[in-house]
Amino acid sequence: MPKKYRAEDLTRFAREALVKAGMCQDRAAVISEILVEGDLLGHYTHGTKLLPNYVKEIQAGRMPVDGDPDIVSDKGSAVLIDGRYLPGPWLVNHALEICFSRMAEQATVTVVIRKSHHIACLGSYLKRITDRGLIGIILSSDPNHASVAPFGSYEPRYSPNPIAAGIPTSGDPVLIDMSVSSTANGVVAKHLEEGKMLAHPWLLNNKGEATNDPKQFFTTPPGSILPLGGQDLGYKGFGLGILIEALTAALGGFGRADNPTQWGGAVYIQVINPEAFAGLGALTRETTYFADSCRNAKPLPNGKGVFIPGYFELRNWERQLEQGVLLDDVIVKGIEGLVSLLGIKAPAELSR
Repeated sequence: MPKKYRAEDLTRFAREALVKAGMCQDRAAVISEILVEGDLLGHYTHGTKLLPNYVKEIQAGRMPVDGDPDIVSDKGSAVLIDGRYLPGPWLVNHALEICFSRMAEQATVTVVIRKSHHIACLGSYLKRITDRGLIGIILSSDPNHASVAPFGSYEPRYSPNPIAAGIPTSGDPVLIDMSVSSTANGVVAKHLEEGKMLAHPWLLNNKGEATNDPKQFFTTPPGSILPLGGQDLGYKGFGLGILIEALTAALGGFGRADNPTQWGGAVYIQVINPEAFAGLGALTRETTYFADSCRNAKPLPNGKGVFIPGYFELRNWERQLEQGVLLDDVIVKGIEGLVSLLGIKAPAELSR
């Protein structure tokens, strides 16, 4: 049965679970905050739901808890990090701190991470950037995973390759977080768990036929996800997928050609300081005008109008921070499993 929890209780629980699994307090604190931020924003497939898998990865030795990443190259405004499969949320936060510390001297700072472990919800990092009056871009691919078919085929060849961007305005920031595939792996898995069909035929079965049945994704051989744009305009999503593969895995020097054998990520992070260009005031003047102009555009007949990317996530964040985070049965079972496995106290349940 779905249950509701205070965000701070979920964060405490996630931190204690990671520490019990062997992680130090400081890194566990960062990771737990990022996971719960995903839940607050409404990205439940990439929030606390990931915690049991993270614990399993730690216990199996595939997510090291000790040591530091290697700095392969540092040119001031461009840094390449070998993450050694350390926890992805901690690595991304570490990369952002590098970017923030150099904004006074650099107009932009780009950090590429190779051999990161899974980095959770990309949107969870964006307010950390926009709250500083900066623009941020985060891209990710998984060189070990293939679930998306290139346009014109039905055989999976690359990962959903999400792209996230945060843009300041004088009000709500614009928060973009999307895959360049028609849907995400986690969404397909969630529909399968719930016994539901997808809203549209975003998948191809292993014969190349379009389907909205999530079971067709998990066959042997597997089905695949269509690139963003689907059967008509999927060449656009395919092109974006290629770009993200180039900026993450290829730029980092470790990708599919290396035949990696474990769950992981290749990550591209760029932070841009508006003050090095026309200035933050000029930026937000234009971004605010543009956002307002789009919001004020006449809605479609019987439509609800225009919502700027991030609007619903920020309203979720505000509501759930005040009223509690509602998690579904699958996530609750994962929490209960960790309570039993690790012998830690469950987060207190709130009344519905």
